[in-house]
Amino acid sequence: MDIFDILGPVMVGPSSSHTAGAVRIGRMANSLLGGVPVRAKIHLHGSFAETGAGHGTDLALVSGLLGMQPDDLRIPDARREAEKAGMVFSVDTIDLRDAHPNTALIEAWKDDGKKLEMQASSLGGGRIQVNKIDGIEVNFTGDFNTLVIRNRDEVGALAAVTSFLTGEGINVANMRLSRGKRGGGAIMVIETDQKVSPLQLERISELKAVDSVICCGKENEEDGI
Repeated sequence: MDIFDILGPVMVGPSSSHTAGAVRIGRMANSLLGGVPVRAKIHLHGSFAETGAGHGTDLALVSGLLGMQPDDLRIPDARREAEKAGMVFSVDTIDLRDAHPNTALIEAWKDDGKKLEMQASSLGGGRIQVNKIDGIEVNFTGDFNTLVIRNRDEVGALAAVTSFLTGEGINVANMRLSRGKRGGGAIMVIETDQKVSPLQLERISELKAVDSVICCGKENEEDGI
C-alpha cells in the first residue's frame, strides 16, 4: 500500500476510515449513478453511526456524492456545496446484518429518475469495499480497472462480454456475476488488467442482454453508458 492510499496528498478530516474512505464511498456512488444526484438518503451503520458525526463522515459521504476527492478542501463545507449543486440529502442510522462496522447504505436519485442503492464499507487506510448494488451482492474495491455491467439473466450474456474482452486483448483479472433472481436483473463485476476505452464501453453496451456498463477505478477516469 502506498502512503498516499492512507493519507492522500492532503487528507481533509481526522480519520482515513471515517473521512477519506467515506469520501471514496460517496464518490463510487456518484460514479455508479452517473453523476451528482438531486436527492440522497445516507444511512450510517455501526461505528459510522456512533462516531461519524465527530469525524465528519456525513460531510465526507456528501462530498463524495458531489464528485470530490479525499483531499478536496471544500469537504468541511459539503452542506453548502450540496445546496449550490441542488442536491437535497438526509442522514440517519441503520442496523445492517453482518455488515462491517464502517458501513454506509446510500440511496440516490438523478433528475431523470434513475435510482441507485449502494452499500459499501470503509476498511481503513482510505480503502473501501462495495458490498451491494440495488440489493444484489457484489464484492469489489474500485482499486483496479473495474467494469460494472447491469444485464438481464439470460443464456449467453456472460459469454458475450468475456468473448468481446478477449477479442480486444483485455485480460480479466477477477470476475463475479451476481443476480437477484433467476431470469431477473444481474450484475457482472469484472476487474481487468487494461483500461477499457469509451468506444469499447459503447460496444459492450450493445452486447446481448447488457443494459448498462460503467468503468470505474481509483486511478482512472470514470466513464459510463
